[in-house]
Amino acid sequence: MRITARGYADGENVAQVNVDYGGRAVRSQIAGPGGFALTFAAARLDSQLDRLAAALPPRWEPDPGRAPLAYVTDERPIVHRKICQPRISDPIAAVRAMDALDYDAHLFTDLATGEDAIVYWAGPLGVRMARQRRMHPPRIAGDLRLTVNPHPTRILTDADAAARLCAYALPFLFYTATDDGRGRLLYRRYDGDLGLVAPARE
Repeated sequence: MRITARGYADGENVAQVNVDYGGRAVRSQIAGPGGFALTFAAARLDSQLDRLAAALPPRWEPDPGRAPLAYVTDERPIVHRKICQPRISDPIAAVRAMDALDYDAHLFTDLATGEDAIVYWAGPLGVRMARQRRMHPPRIAGDLRLTVNPHPTRILTDADAAARLCAYALPFLFYTATDDGRGRLLYRRYDGDLGLVAPARE
């Protein structure tokens, strides 16, 4: 469990709770006034654990209780970089991971195409998928309630991506990096600065 004071006049804190549920990582994170942040995070965690315990499908709609961090600012720095090897999975598994880890967007490598991709809460069906280049819907049997972003990702430097995210009030931005051609996920942090998830170089 971690509670971080934002230092703003409104007295909001950010609470994050991480648990191991039968070998599966589950996370809850949300901002709230004073000690209520932890109460809000615990309530979100309860909902996540209830779904896992009942073996329910992942959530397929945005959570109205947590607004996206989307607002216009001057360009902010990238203060946290997470270098990882995105898991190779289908979109359903990616949505399941996004839900369990309480992310607004989740970077993965699409099993069918080998492209870096993300799933995120948006669109008329609740979840949208974006790949680097291919825009056709995934071919998966079963209930797949998602739409596909109809545009290929922009090719940007990290600096250009940061400028675009801040200028256009985006909560996150998925783009193809100019230096290695891999997909990267840039996102707004609760403190207003930016974080970046990037695949490890092979």
